[in-house]
Amino acid sequence: MAENVTGAESLVRSLEHADVDVVFGIPGGAILPAYDPLMDSKSVRHILVRHEQGAGHAAEGYASATGRVGVCMATSGPGATNLVTPIADAHMDSVPLVAITGQVSGPFIGTDAFQEADIRGITMPITKHNYLVTNADDIPRAIKEAFHLASSGRPGPVLVDITKDALQANTTFDWPAFIDMPGYKPTTKPHGRQIKEAARMIVEAKRPVLYVGGGVIRAGAAKELRALADLTGIPVVTTLMARGAFPDSHPQHMGMPGMHGSVGAVGALQKSDLLITLGARFDDRVTGKLSSFATKAKVIHIDIDPAEIGKNRQVDIPIVADVREALMQLVPAVTDEFDNNNRTDLTAWWQILNGWRDTYPLGYDVPRDGSLSPQLVIQRLGQIVGPDAIYTSGVGQHQMWAAQFIGYENPNTWLNSGGLGTMGYSVPAAMGAKVGCPDKTVWAIDGDGCFQMTNQELATCRINDIPIKVALINNSSLGMVRQWQTLFYNERYSNTDLHSHSFPDFVKLADAYGCLGIRCDRPEDVDKTIEKAMETNDVPVVVDFQVNRDAMVWPMVAAGMGNDDIKHARDLAPKWEREEA
Repeated sequence: MAENVTGAESLVRSLEHADVDVVFGIPGGAILPAYDPLMDSKSVRHILVRHEQGAGHAAEGYASATGRVGVCMATSGPGATNLVTPIADAHMDSVPLVAITGQVSGPFIGTDAFQEADIRGITMPITKHNYLVTNADDIPRAIKEAFHLASSGRPGPVLVDITKDALQANTTFDWPAFIDMPGYKPTTKPHGRQIKEAARMIVEAKRPVLYVGGGVIRAGAAKELRALADLTGIPVVTTLMARGAFPDSHPQHMGMPGMHGSVGAVGALQKSDLLITLGARFDDRVTGKLSSFATKAKVIHIDIDPAEIGKNRQVDIPIVADVREALMQLVPAVTDEFDNNNRTDLTAWWQILNGWRDTYPLGYDVPRDGSLSPQLVIQRLGQIVGPDAIYTSGVGQHQMWAAQFIGYENPNTWLNSGGLGTMGYSVPAAMGAKVGCPDKTVWAIDGDGCFQMTNQELATCRINDIPIKVALINNSSLGMVRQWQTLFYNERYSNTDLHSHSFPDFVKLADAYGCLGIRCDRPEDVDKTIEKAMETNDVPVVVDFQVNRDAMVWPMVAAGMGNDDIKHARDLAPKWEREEA
């Protein structure tokens, strides 16, 4: 039954009907009418962040950890534009997000009114869809559609911009019983004939590889992926966004491919004769120079977004479908082929792969001066904390080391900014993940550069009893940029020295925020420092690991180069084995 309410009350009722349990945001003039009824909601918790970018990344972290839609809220003008980065981030990494912004009143739109910005126009290229709501009667429909769009098909961000006069106007609340969006019907079921043809190609391949992208995690298809891998014995590589989709401990897992992937994973793709591509988009960080990527391989590409298929790489069998639905049909189709004695022996292929894996394992150099190795810190963190925790990271060297040296066994436990590469993602994303999964241990692995962009959210965590833990990999530098300057700019370190071993004092900063601050700069203290952090669960913890600044991320494919040019160390390129399987 319809109720007489204000537009603001209608918005809050709509969020309740959409089963929202938390909103991250900051009030301001245009959105202020919504904050009054929000205060009275029995089911929607609002967490007051310290910066709108933190609200957006927290909503992303919540969504990525739980699989539910994350929600953030901001006012017009700068409030809304501060959400642009997390919206773009969610768009690149297919994170289900609804951003609600206030807008100046309808009559003022286009007049350059105070705190006016055309946030709908600004975010048009980085949202699945967005709305400008000027009539209070349209609020429930817009919210219901926004949540449907964000969470269905290829997930992504949706913006709902609501004018202040629409929030203040009287209306009736009536939650729509159904959604009528005739132009939006994502294809989720695969075509049966394509599945059969894919199965035939899989059983005939001599050097197949399961190339697994983040779409497998977004689709909740880890179980189905495991079933296909176990059935076929095919090697698996998991991209940066897919870490945890397939257990690192599984003998068929070759590791992460790409610019800083393992030699075995990169080699598997390069020398493959069939790429079974699942929810991946042939990103440049995986392929390197596209013209030299896996030149002998045929391609089966399964993706829910038809725009991704054939975008970067020609495809032999295109399958537009939800990857979980496709795998559920592909496993029995391959089984039928096996039952008909159609199967290629992969022994020779595995001999080559195991040779690469044994010859070029992931490793690192121990600093000769006795200083702390960042890789050691991250490796021991993963070993002590274990695979059931959630790890978030910022962007740069520490991100790559966290992807390389922590063992991931479960989906939704590795959260990072993959596509956009957003510094400052880690701390607010960890906050959102902890809110969504309060019973899990959440570690933010951050760099001293990234940390100083969003560390104000430690105040949010402290006040709202969100006890995240931060492993600050402090090399006193913009580490990845410094690595490039070392390798490509004759060690001319222009504007990459942050002086973070001295300023600020991160232990005092943590203390100022009401958190536990710990410093560690000796290898022999790493384990007991991590254990002390693990014992503290009533307040956030910040551990300042002061590490050697000359550590580098290896392996590496330089930008613009082909994957055959991968270097295992600074002056060591692997000698690819040329034998045909």
